[in-house]
Amino acid sequence: MIQIHNEIRPIRDEDTETLVNIWLEASRFAHGFLGEERLQLQSEQVRDIYLKQAENWVIIHDGKPAGFIGLVGQFIGGLFIDPHIHGKGLGRQLLVHALDLKKSLELEVYALNTQAHGFYLRNGFVEIARFAEDDEGLPFAVIHMRRDA
Repeated sequence: MIQIHNEIRPIRDEDTETLVNIWLEASRFAHGFLGEERLQLQSEQVRDIYLKQAENWVIIHDGKPAGFIGLVGQFIGGLFIDPHIHGKGLGRQLLVHALDLKKSLELEVYALNTQAHGFYLRNGFVEIARFAEDDEGLPFAVIHMRRDA
C-alpha cells in the first residue's frame, strides 16, 4: 500500500469556518449521543475559544483542509477528520506529526466513541484512567489515554 503524505500546517484564520464544519460533522458522527443542541453549542465554543487557544495543525487533502489536531501542551484537545474521507490515514498522519513535536501525548475519549477508542489503541495509546463523567459533569464515561514516542 502506498502511503500518501498530505501537507500539515498551522491553522490560518481563513480555515476557521471549514474546521468548525469538519468538527461539527465529525462530532455528529462520533458524539451523536450528546444531542444536536449540545453539539451546536460546542461548535460555537470551538470557533470562539478552542481554535484560538490551542496549538492547531491542519491537514490538507486534495488541496483543502480535511481535518485538524488541537494541542494544549502535550494534551490532544481534539482530533477531527472530515467523516466523508475517514480511512485514508489522515488522523494517523496528524498523530505522528504531534508526536514528533511533543514526544508524549495524552487525551480523553468518550467510552461510547468506540471507533475513536479503537483508533487510539491501534496507534499505540494505552488507557491510564477512566472517569464516569465527562468534563461538563455529564454521565458519559471518558477514557484517559497516553502514548510516548
